[in-house]
Amino acid sequence: MSSDPIVFIFFVIFSGAAVLATVALYARQALLVAYIAVGVIVGPSVLGLVTERVLIEQVSHIGIMFLLFLLGLDLPVRKLLAMMRETTVVTMAGSVIAALPGMGVAMALGYGLTESLVVGATMMFSSTIIGLKLLPVSILHHRHTGEIIISILLLQDLLAIIVLILLEVAGGDGSLGLGILGAMLSLGTLLAFAFGFARWVLVPLIRRFDKIHEYIFLMAIGWCLGMAKAAGALGLSTEIGAFIGGVALATSPIALFIAESLRPLRDFFLVMFFVSLGLGFDISMAGAVALPALVLAGVVLGLKPRMYRWLLMREGEEPKVATEVGVRLGQVSEFSLIIALVAEGARLIGAEVSALIQLTTLITFVVSSYLIVLNYPTPIGVSERLRRN
Repeated sequence: MSSDPIVFIFFVIFSGAAVLATVALYARQALLVAYIAVGVIVGPSVLGLVTERVLIEQVSHIGIMFLLFLLGLDLPVRKLLAMMRETTVVTMAGSVIAALPGMGVAMALGYGLTESLVVGATMMFSSTIIGLKLLPVSILHHRHTGEIIISILLLQDLLAIIVLILLEVAGGDGSLGLGILGAMLSLGTLLAFAFGFARWVLVPLIRRFDKIHEYIFLMAIGWCLGMAKAAGALGLSTEIGAFIGGVALATSPIALFIAESLRPLRDFFLVMFFVSLGLGFDISMAGAVALPALVLAGVVLGLKPRMYRWLLMREGEEPKVATEVGVRLGQVSEFSLIIALVAEGARLIGAEVSALIQLTTLITFVVSSYLIVLNYPTPIGVSERLRRN
């Protein structure tokens, strides 16, 4: 290894990611599949070029905070309330319908109740990254299909935040009831502080100096990381703090500029996050979880598109729109990977179940990406007819 290990690690990760991203684009795959593959290849299980997983995890953790911060920025309270009226029934019913088979399959495979509950919870969500990255901008912003997909994904993101809170409480010591009460009090305190500080301090400062883009950029990063640390001090996860920080700023006219300016920084850290997942995946465990992962992935890929089609048609959507939304949401989410890591850290699941969730998620990413690219307009379409930016 080089005498400068940090430079070597970043060289291996980003050079490898560039090579495999090229392969992924030719194969019509979402890039996050390439990033996970890089982590597996350069990690301890294969080549052993990168062994400092703790360092990579610490850096990648920031990527998740920025991801949730940006999701919060896109979620003004008024917009959330409007979307909830449109898609709450579909989202909630779909989450339950997806969770029950996942839990049932896990229990049939011999896992305990707690582990099966976690597996079921990870099956509830669809990938925000695949759902939005493979959606052309024209559909994303100007068509009813895009509105439905965004509504469902954002409501799922809120559900994922609730699941993360429950996992943290369940993984702690002491009474579950007291733990939930304490978490709710901490959450209320954090919300009050975030909206109060944003309204009376942050937004006025941003309006006063909105012509100085560097200042807005620094304020946004400082606010995101500050809210993350405040959440940690209150016993909540840093991801929840970052998300609330974004929501508190979402009503500001400058929110769109902040979101656009932070996306390159978010993408940098997200590459590190998905690589760190690959670094932590033990190839030797793949054989033990391969069959269960294929079963779970098959359930998800077979169930979710049909489920969303049926639920949306019951709400009055046209069959064509309902079918497309179902296919685009027919995978497991990157949030499932975060939930698996949090649950493993809280000792609610073991390494084998965590590997099962990771492999299931990866399989659904690959198959779902192919189904979307082969059938619907995407920025990486297989033909001119399907290629839309």
